[in-house]
Amino acid sequence: MSVGQRIGLWFVSLYFLIGGACHFLYTPLFVQIVPPTIPFPLLAVIVSGVFELLGAIGVMIKRTRSAAGVGLTLLTIAVTPANVFMYEHADQFSQVPSWLLLVRLPLQLVLIACILWSTRQRA
Repeated sequence: MSVGQRIGLWFVSLYFLIGGACHFLYTPLFVQIVPPTIPFPLLAVIVSGVFELLGAIGVMIKRTRSAAGVGLTLLTIAVTPANVFMYEHADQFSQVPSWLLLVRLPLQLVLIACILWSTRQRA
């Protein structure tokens, strides 16, 4: 594993460790960004937070790294509607500048690339 990939792996792990913890530290905010089309928003926040924490740990264990990377990639895709909803309703989230909410959307593709690159199995 290259130094760059190790840095990417640590970034992915810390990103999801912090993000997963925030699901529980700031639950009301996270519930607020769940689109109304998603049933049981509190449950969605709790489940996604648990999976973020499990993925953050899983990528650091060589045996589970690849599967955790796939899981975090799918989770990142799954939460995209919440990020789009937050951007579309930026007036409800005045604590975050709307331009930052917009920039975050394409950065999810960069995050996915980093997840896959740093967690892929090597021969």
